[in-house]
Amino acid sequence: MSARQFTFAMYAVAVAFASFFAAVVVPGLIDDPNVFEAFAAGFENPFAAGYSTDVILCWVALAIWVFHEAKTLGIQKGWIFVALGIVPGVAVGLPLYIVWRSRQLSGERSEEADH
Repeated sequence: MSARQFTFAMYAVAVAFASFFAAVVVPGLIDDPNVFEAFAAGFENPFAAGYSTDVILCWVALAIWVFHEAKTLGIQKGWIFVALGIVPGVAVGLPLYIVWRSRQLSGERSEEADH
């Protein structure tokens, strides 16, 4: 897979989930803006609870990764993708962070090659 195809695929994942979120979740929140009730709905049955717990822990893993790489690799502005991992969701924050990270690392390699 080329870098261009990879980037396109990551953007496609983010756009697909953001579109789903806008079409399905946002209208429900407009009708009933109780965010706590909406969050609790993700735990209404064992299957939903399993998926919700998975997503929450994936977000925690994303946050740990982002803040670790900010310190160790100097990846800047990763907090934006941690926030996007909350709203609209990890399926947006994670792929966009991967693209952002890749661009910063490849830019760093290009600068090293120039010196």
